[in-house]
Amino acid sequence: MTDRYLIVGLGNPGRDFENTRHNIGFRAVESIAAAHGLGFSKRQSKALVADGIIAEKKVLIAKPQTFMNLSGESVRGFVDFYKIPLDHILVISDDLDIPLGTLRIRAKGGSGGQGGLKSIIAHLGSSDFARMRVGIGRPPGRMLARDYVLQNFAPAEDILVIETLHRADKAIETWLRLGIELMMTRHNGTADESARNANADAPKPDAPTKGTTPDA
Repeated sequence: MTDRYLIVGLGNPGRDFENTRHNIGFRAVESIAAAHGLGFSKRQSKALVADGIIAEKKVLIAKPQTFMNLSGESVRGFVDFYKIPLDHILVISDDLDIPLGTLRIRAKGGSGGQGGLKSIIAHLGSSDFARMRVGIGRPPGRMLARDYVLQNFAPAEDILVIETLHRADKAIETWLRLGIELMMTRHNGTADESARNANADAPKPDAPTKGTTPDA
């Protein structure tokens, strides 16, 4: 338990942004921290930080307070201070291009136009870190994307948002325990898709030996 893992939720600081679609990354890390009794009790590297143990791993959970498009400044500070390897970093952000209720998990990749991811890639000089994008859906009609992401979720969406955050909790725990490959296999997609993946991945019971009957 010597190596640290860094989990970063992307969002914008301040009450005006607290429940907006763009802040789903903040809400995801708040959810996993609360599930394990951790609080954001200190400030470090331009972020609010929860520090503790999850799945027998030392974790730093960070909410950068730099505003979204400067998130890389905060992440680089943690990496330099704690000497965190890139494969111990998970970044959680919103994604306009996938439906609400969908998780898209990747071991590495580009920014997809997401400003926070773009900043992190620039400051680290690499895109070789895990990321989990939480779908927020497309803006309706001719609404501009920048206006849509700064809207609060509609009341009718709240239950799905909460369910998705619970799924994100389980995905993060899988990443810490078993790594990114099984995280992707078990938790990518909608709730139904990830449930099917988890069932397919589960070990099958041994078949009874010929001439015997299963235990009652």
